[in-house]
This record gives sequence, structure tokens and C-alpha cells, in this order.
Amino acid sequence: MCTFLLALIYLAFISLGLPDSLLGSAWPALRLSFDVPISYMGIVSMIISGGTICSSLMSERLTKRFGTRIVTTVSIFVTAIAMFGFSSVTEFRQLCLWGIPYGLGAGAIDSALNNYVALHYSSRHMSWLHCFWGVGTIISPYIMSYAIAHSSWSGGYRIVSFIQLGIAVTMLITLPVWNVHKGQMDSENSGNVVGLGKALKIKGVPSLLIGFFAYCAAESTVMLWASSYLSETKSLPEKDAAAFASLFFIGITAGRFISGFVSDKMGDRNMIRIGVAVALAGVLPVLLPVKAELPALIGFVMIGFGCAPVYPSIIHATPSNFGAENSQAIIGIQMASAYIGTTFMPPVFGLIANHISIRLMPFYVALFLVLMIIMTERTFGMKK
Repeated sequence: MCTFLLALIYLAFISLGLPDSLLGSAWPALRLSFDVPISYMGIVSMIISGGTICSSLMSERLTKRFGTRIVTTVSIFVTAIAMFGFSSVTEFRQLCLWGIPYGLGAGAIDSALNNYVALHYSSRHMSWLHCFWGVGTIISPYIMSYAIAHSSWSGGYRIVSFIQLGIAVTMLITLPVWNVHKGQMDSENSGNVVGLGKALKIKGVPSLLIGFFAYCAAESTVMLWASSYLSETKSLPEKDAAAFASLFFIGITAGRFISGFVSDKMGDRNMIRIGVAVALAGVLPVLLPVKAELPALIGFVMIGFGCAPVYPSIIHATPSNFGAENSQAIIGIQMASAYIGTTFMPPVFGLIANHISIRLMPFYVALFLVLMIIMTERTFGMKK
């Protein structure tokens, strides 16, 4: 039953990843249909991330009241409805409105399941959990590329909404499986709420939040702008740019699969260091001023491969660094901090792309990767 439950959690993380790469892969075609500037993707991503910030900050209270399984199942239903809403919009402002429920659902899933796996499973399972998020993000660009080639971008969102609905129904039917950890779950859910104020006073938490903010700023910038970067700098057709953007997600997914075999031996801190080094090396071929797209494609795979162990390693280290009794509160705040980076930093780059050049994207990503490693090293140094 424990293995079956783990499979369900992996499935839930596929549902979390499916919508995450849709907006970036659809944007070159989507923005033309609404006749809006390239930077307007930042508006949509800010709204989505705003919802995730709110639900992440509320995750501790929601999880303690309703339990991880209820929060997860309801949230997947909410994202399925939001994806169908995206597929039916006829105006840009409607796209923004449907971003609200999508963000609320995604943040709740992320916070609840990350804490659950950090408490109940080993580091390898945390890596593989996020590997399955990557599976979702890989599938989506190909769905969108197919939809653009055969109908329109709205068809891509509709297909994903049906997949999400199927996953939500599966989670609903299998709710009793979660009883395998019922005793531990009851204990975790019965404690006092730590809250934002108390969590921020814990030594090492503020620097960790800055590091997580920086990492997610880098990751989400690549996630949202890779397709547009390839389209604008390499003159690739929209459908090819959408498909090639999935290379970043292939790198991050393959990297997390491999990380699962070595993370228990290497330790969370070493996995973060190695990952950042590889990601920074991947920035170099992306920024090469050549017309051929191959170096950039290799670079995006390398960046993804390097990013692979960072997120799961930071999350998995939270209970051991700050205590199991504080982990749900801190992971919820970590998610909020991450989504602040996701909310504001890709739109900032959109302004840079509009007013200066989209070619600056590799430098922008490298800046945040360096900031992330500095702040996480500070956190781990404090917790020795």
C-alpha cells in the first residue's frame, strides 16, 4: 500500500507539471491571436503565481484542517477546471481571470505533497517525485505543438484539462489508500500552527527563502521564455520553438531520475552544489551569438539537468534542518517565496526583452543561479 500511495503521489505531481510548461510553449502563437506584446506573458504568469503564493501561505492551516489527501484531490479538480477555462477564452483579460484558480490549485498541491514526501520518504523519492513533475512538463509542449499544428493553441489547453480531470477522478477514487500513514498524519495534523511570524524567526530560514526565490526565478525564466528565445534569436517556426522548449524539461526530468539513485549517498548539500555548477555551464552555449540552434538546444538541456537536484534537495533538507514540527509551515513559506520569484522575475525579464533584447536571458538566469548558491550555502552553514 505504501508503494501504491507513492505511485498516486507521483501521478499527482504529473498533474502539477502538465500546466506549468503550457503557457511558455503556447505564447508565440497565443500572443498573436490576442495581438498583445511579448511581455504580456509576464502578466499572466504573475497572476498565476499570485494565486500560488496565497495558497502556499495557507497550506499549513489547510493541511492541518483537511489533510494532505483532501487538499491534493480538490486542488487537482480546480486546476482541471482552470485549464478548460483557458481553452475557452476569447479575450486576453479572460486568460488572466482563469489564471487565478489555476494558481490557487497548483500552490496547494505543491506545498502539501512536498512536505508529505519530505516527512515520510527518502531523498531519492523526493528526486523522483519532482522527476514526475518533469514528465508532466515534457508532455505539455508536445501536446501544444500538436494542437498548434492541427488546430490552435486552445486545443492544447483542452487536452490537458481532460488529462487533469482523469487524474483528479483517480485521486478521488483512491482516497482510502492514504490511510496507510493515518496514524502519522493524525499526529502531524494535530499540532499547533507555527505561522509566518514564528517561522521567519527560526535561524537560517530568511536566507533559505532568498535562495529559493532566486532558484525559482532562474528556472521559471527559462521555462517561460525558452520558446520565445529560440523563436526570436534562432528564427525557428512557432511549432518548432514550442517543441524544442521541452528540451529544458527533458534535462530536468532526466536529471531528477538519475539524482534519485545517488542523492541518498551524496547528500542534499552536495547535490545542490553539483546542480548549480552544471546549470551555469549550460548557460554558456545558450548565449553564443550564432545562428545555428544546436548550441542553444544543448545548453537548455544542460541547464535543465543542472537544475534537476536543486529544488528537491532544498525541500527534502527542510525537516532535518528545522524540525518535522516546523516543516509544513516552512515548506509553505518556501513555496510562497519560490512563487514570488516566479511571479515577478520572468515579467521583469519580459520588460528587458521588450526594451533591450531577449538575448540577455542567459545572463539573467546566471545571475539568479549565483545568488541562489550563495544564500543556500549560508543556510547550511548556519545549521551545521
